[in-house]
Amino acid sequence: MLKTPDIAQTIDDINAQFGPGSPSPDFFDHDPMVLDFSRLELQGIDLKLTKLLVTLEACRLKPIAFRNATPTTAAAALGCGLIEAPADLPRGKPLNQKKNSEKPAPETVREVVREVVREVPGAATLVIDKPLRSGQKVYARGADLVVLAMVNMGAEVVADGNIHVYAPLRGKAMAGASGNTQARIFSLCLEPELISIAGVYRTSENPLPNDIHGKPAQVRLSNDGQDKLLFEALNP
Repeated sequence: MLKTPDIAQTIDDINAQFGPGSPSPDFFDHDPMVLDFSRLELQGIDLKLTKLLVTLEACRLKPIAFRNATPTTAAAALGCGLIEAPADLPRGKPLNQKKNSEKPAPETVREVVREVVREVPGAATLVIDKPLRSGQKVYARGADLVVLAMVNMGAEVVADGNIHVYAPLRGKAMAGASGNTQARIFSLCLEPELISIAGVYRTSENPLPNDIHGKPAQVRLSNDGQDKLLFEALNP
């Protein structure tokens, strides 16, 4: 989701975090993505769209579609080979909203329920029980990450879900890497170089409060739409 019409700055930020010369050049694995323009009131970025797409592909991302664009931006995106995605996915009618004459037989209901239950996967978790040294990186793709030993400075832990570190966290930790804004980070000793949830990050250049730094704490995103990291002490 683009949040600013300043595409040059957006390109610089993306390259700094995920570009070929960044600390995480292999963070993505040619993942497909949709560009969402709904946050931009005055878009006017059609002339710079090609540069943005080139940057995303250099960061191992694959832009395939767009949505919520103005007609001008939509025309530019279509010209770049993207397809237009719907603003919201259509939802099917619940069974209980059908007319009485259309009620399925009990056998059909049981079959539908059985299919739904079978398709719901269990939560995945990756467990690391050894210390992570500087230069090491662990990515729990589509899963939570549990680390039972120290994450040293220069090490990096990344998860699409939550991150639990039952030891000092002194390196970089990025939860909700695929955009999960409900993800959280937990540590028994929070001293990170960088902390991030769903792309919202804070570095050690902005020191943590004394009641959080080096203490058991959790990190989450605010639920007020302001994309703000909240740091909360975990009281014994």
